[in-house]
Amino acid sequence: MLDIRQRLSTGSVAAICALGVACGSAPEEAGTPTAESAPAAAPALTPAAAVLPPTEDTAPDRLNTSPRHGEWVDVTQPGSDVPIGTWVVYPEVSGPAPIVLVIHEIYGLTDWVRGVADQFAAEGFIAVAPDLLSGMGPGGGGTNSLGERDNVVATIRTLEPDERGRRLDAVRAYALDIPAGNGRIGSVGFCWGGTASFAYAVSQPALDAAVVYYGTSPAEASEYAQINAPVLGLYGGNDERVNATIPTAEGAMAAGDKPFEPNIYEGAGHGFLRAQLGQDGANMAATEEAWPRTLAFFREHLGD
Repeated sequence: MLDIRQRLSTGSVAAICALGVACGSAPEEAGTPTAESAPAAAPALTPAAAVLPPTEDTAPDRLNTSPRHGEWVDVTQPGSDVPIGTWVVYPEVSGPAPIVLVIHEIYGLTDWVRGVADQFAAEGFIAVAPDLLSGMGPGGGGTNSLGERDNVVATIRTLEPDERGRRLDAVRAYALDIPAGNGRIGSVGFCWGGTASFAYAVSQPALDAAVVYYGTSPAEASEYAQINAPVLGLYGGNDERVNATIPTAEGAMAAGDKPFEPNIYEGAGHGFLRAQLGQDGANMAATEEAWPRTLAFFREHLGD
């Protein structure tokens, strides 16, 4: 049996925070918590929870009150006249900063994803979040032009993996040219984006690190041959559709002596970072463990 359930105690989380590490439907995504799956009232904020990424509900307010500089840019693609609308958030630091490529869920570039990007910036990273649906909506628009969530989901299903990789390559090239960056870049994604983050480590051997939040692993062992980036996986225990793909990744990465660290959080559901109040507290517990692990992983492999 695979021993892939790694837990951090409450004391461990407190120790990590003390060291300065902050503690963030379609079948692919978890829905908004219901009355049955979420407590009636939000729990009181703990010191750890105060620096978590926002939930889906709190993201707009977090963005409106953020002191950090965020801006929209259009990233050009070689051989294409379709620019990729991208949200870039800068940290308030005095030197070059590592860069994190934030890959959205199947729901597109939402306020929640932008809020997660803002929290990465609060932790000292330049966060670059592309709208991978750019040019695929009415009038050549992106996520916002598609309206209802079902339309976004249906459209993103038509984005071929090769095209997704080309778009990520264009955004990566743009990000690496940001003067304030330190020249190192990692990817992080959530569900559809988690799958994309792992796949991007396959297609882009120069990627420096990859984090996968509850995304499926590449299906074929041969796909892992050109991965050079260390990969961190963060999964909910109540998400067997995704978790059934972990053993292939573990075996293939181990066979190639490539770093892969899967963590399964007992009782947590799919989409736990966005739906932090779900699963009777298990999603919050998973978030409080997974988020600081994400930050520590990126600091280790991308630099402070």
